[in-house]
Amino acid sequence: MKKHLHFLVGLTALLAVGCSTPTDSKIEIVKRGIDHARYQLTQAAAEFDTLAGFPRSLMPKFKEVAPKDWTSGFFPGSLWLGYELTGDENLRAEAEKYTKRLEGIQFYKGTHDLGFMVFCSFGHQQLNLKDEHSAEVIVEASKSLISRCDPKVGLIRSWDFGKWNYPVIIDNMMNLEMLFWASKHTGDPVYRDVAVRHADITMVNHFREDASSYHVVSYNNDGTVESQGTFQGYADDSAWARGQGWGLYGYTMCFRETGDRKYLDHAERIAQFVMNHPATPEDRIPYWDYNAPDIPAAPRDASAAAVMASGLFELSTLVEDGQKYFDYAEQLLLTLSSDKYLAAKGTNGGFVLMHSVGHWPATSEIDTPLNYADYYYLEAVSRYLKLRGIDPRTI
Repeated sequence: MKKHLHFLVGLTALLAVGCSTPTDSKIEIVKRGIDHARYQLTQAAAEFDTLAGFPRSLMPKFKEVAPKDWTSGFFPGSLWLGYELTGDENLRAEAEKYTKRLEGIQFYKGTHDLGFMVFCSFGHQQLNLKDEHSAEVIVEASKSLISRCDPKVGLIRSWDFGKWNYPVIIDNMMNLEMLFWASKHTGDPVYRDVAVRHADITMVNHFREDASSYHVVSYNNDGTVESQGTFQGYADDSAWARGQGWGLYGYTMCFRETGDRKYLDHAERIAQFVMNHPATPEDRIPYWDYNAPDIPAAPRDASAAAVMASGLFELSTLVEDGQKYFDYAEQLLLTLSSDKYLAAKGTNGGFVLMHSVGHWPATSEIDTPLNYADYYYLEAVSRYLKLRGIDPRTI
């Protein structure tokens, strides 16, 4: 009965959000974003046709990465999203070609990022082609991912490097969706059980009273906390913007997959932190860290904004008062679709968005396009138009 109530609440919220007709100007802005993305993705796919890897960023030239890089699945995923939004068969062919380059990665057990790498690529391929091979790849990747979970700690280990005993990063919440899918597809609860336990323990140890999150929490072998801090944020006690997006998106997804109200409540708490933070600029695109010392001169992070927008669009459908989340996400999306962040055709190395921040403490990928910013931007566009009841291929 509880699941039925959640469904009715979500459906009511969805209808409430979608009953007002968007202004033509807003749709035209989003349509332009799709058109630019189609052009840019086509150009980038052609540019990398003779190479073996995937475009990740500009530093200032193309940074090409191999399949084992944590970002390898985002470019194939963006191609699939581009196809879903436009129906362009050339994008579909490119999506299949670049997804095929990831063959074998499902057996790699040296990373926690298999959700990003496999579910963003083969996940879309399976959705579009309904092919059994893609499903097999996703399940095998899920087996590899849960092999990184020590039962005594109860979480999927993130990195195999550094000073930490057993590091777990907030980004890992994004890799759990693949595990939920694997359990539904196979009927085996083991993947879901690992995902739920990981989400539960992360909720306890990764978040502060104000719902901001640490980036890295390391554990002792008995499961007690060794340390709480950051690697990519400004300071151990700061709020790294993309980390807030990972948490918001991740716990919204966990509620969708489980119906457990605690995940929804937690996602809303994170959303309130994001939406009401005094350091948030007027256009809502966050600085790379909410506690960056040089605000308002600090770089913005379009990747964080894209993740937040996509997560908030989904969150808006799961609560009765979802309009506030929809409105905030819509403002993020429209800003990202403006000339300030949307790249002109033929520029930006073929990437769709400008002005993201990868790893500020390492002075790596600062104020540059990033392939995961493009992926979550396109996903946000797709979710936005679905909520409006609009087929993107008809606009």
